[in-house]
Amino acid sequence: MKTKALLMTILAMAALAAAAWLPAQTVVDPLIEGFRTTEVASVADAIEQLYGKQNYMFHDMRPLFKTKFAGPAVTVLLKREEHKEGAAASSGMIDAIDNAPAGSVYVMALDDGLNYGAVGGLMATTMKVRGLTGAIVDGSIRDLPQIQRLQFPIYSRGVSPGTTIGHFRFAGVNVPVTCAGVKVNPKDIITADEDGVVVVPFEKAAEILKKAQELDYSEHSTYPFIEKLKSLKEAVAKFGRI
Repeated sequence: MKTKALLMTILAMAALAAAAWLPAQTVVDPLIEGFRTTEVASVADAIEQLYGKQNYMFHDMRPLFKTKFAGPAVTVLLKREEHKEGAAASSGMIDAIDNAPAGSVYVMALDDGLNYGAVGGLMATTMKVRGLTGAIVDGSIRDLPQIQRLQFPIYSRGVSPGTTIGHFRFAGVNVPVTCAGVKVNPKDIITADEDGVVVVPFEKAAEILKKAQELDYSEHSTYPFIEKLKSLKEAVAKFGRI
């Protein structure tokens, strides 16, 4: 009986601890959650329709595996420079990972980086355990077996066994960068899926999300209409979306 009573006490304490722990979890930003559930193509169209601007990255910015995410950008800039200082010249990019808030997206920009593995297994592992949402690399990545094992979402423009150490120098964190053809400011919302990566300016995010959700709804409403009438022309005439 004493053992049973002790067990019940332990279970009760665990339940109270869980109840106290749950509210302490990071509250999901409804704006970020909205982009997580909206198709990236609709976000790209919304920005172009609202502002006449294409704010999606180059077509070769591709995910290592199927993924979909959204989060605020933590930007990191590397500058091409041959040197003999070793990892010390790149320590800033490591500090950026260690200091990045959970839920953020690590955005790395580097000049002429396609032949260098700018992010590898060690960096990806740290991002994963720190709760980052994903990473965008305007260069190549390496250590694919480890990254795939982790299933850490990462986009890059290629794969290379090379290292940036000795060839690049850390040049700034949370500064404006140009990544795969698009300007990214710190806190801009990065939204990504199988179609690619779009950068949402932070100050315009609410308006863009509203428009993108409207486009999403219109397109998803069109599918059953096409399936019923077997006519794209009639569907476009009715919903105005293609």
